[in-house]
Amino acid sequence: MRRSIIPTIAHRLAILCYVVFALFPLFWLLKVSVTPNDLLYTEGVRMWPSRTTWEHYSFVLQHSDFPTFFKNSLIVSASTAITVTICASLSGYALSRFTFRAKYWIVALMLLTQMFPLVMLVAPIFKILTPLHLTNSLTGLVIVYTAFNVPFATFLMQSFFDGIPKDLEEAAMIDGATQFTAFRQIILPLTLPGIAATLGFVFTAAWSELLFALMLINGNQAATFPVGLLTFVSKFSVDFGQMMAAGVMALIPAALFFLLIQRYLVQGLTAGAVKG
Repeated sequence: MRRSIIPTIAHRLAILCYVVFALFPLFWLLKVSVTPNDLLYTEGVRMWPSRTTWEHYSFVLQHSDFPTFFKNSLIVSASTAITVTICASLSGYALSRFTFRAKYWIVALMLLTQMFPLVMLVAPIFKILTPLHLTNSLTGLVIVYTAFNVPFATFLMQSFFDGIPKDLEEAAMIDGATQFTAFRQIILPLTLPGIAATLGFVFTAAWSELLFALMLINGNQAATFPVGLLTFVSKFSVDFGQMMAAGVMALIPAALFFLLIQRYLVQGLTAGAVKG
C-alpha cells in the first residue's frame, strides 16, 4: 500500500510544481500591473505589493492607443484563424481522400515553406506588398499570416481526415449524396475537434506575432497589440506598470477563446498527435 501511495504523491507533486512554474509569470504580470509606481522599485522583491492600484489599467484604457491595438489584433487574429481553417479543411481533405498527379510534390513544397527563417522573408514580402499598397494595412497582415499558417494547418487537418473511415462517405454517396454534401454533412461534424485545434493554434500564432506586424505596419492606427506594447518603452525608461496592465488585458480574448473551444481542443490535440 505504501509503495503505491509514494509514486502517486510524487506524480501529483510534479504536476503541481509544473503548474506553479507555468503560471508564475502570469501571476507576476498581474502583480506588477497593480503595483503603484512609487512601490515598484522601493519595496524590493515581494509576492504581493503592500498597496495596490488600478491607475495603470485606467491610463491604458483612457489615455493610450491600446483599445485600437486591441481591436486590430482581434480583427487580424479572427480573420486569419477563420480563413486558414477553411483553406486547411478543404486542402487537408483533398490530400487525405484524393490521389492526383504532383500530390507529393505539392506536399514537399508545403513542407519546404516551413524550413525558411521568417527573418529572411521579411524583405521579399515587404517588396511584394508595397506596390499593392498592403504594407500598412490589416489586410496585408491577414494575407501574410494566412500564407504562413496554411501549410501546417493543412497537415494538421489531414491527420484528422485520415482517421475517419472512407466507408462513411461511400455509404452517403450510395444514398444519393454528392462528394461535397458528404464532406459537409458527415465528415466536417466528425472533425470538430480538429477544427477547434486548428482555430486555437492559428488564433494564438496570429495574436502573438510580432516580427511581420513590426516590419509591415507604420503608425498606431494599424498596429496590433504586440507592436503596441513597445509604445510603453521610451528612450530612457520603461513603464512596466502600464505595459503589464496592457498585457493582462491582452490575455483576456485568448483565454475566453480557449475556454469556449476547450471541449474540442483536448480531443483535437490528442487525436492529431497519434494519427497521420
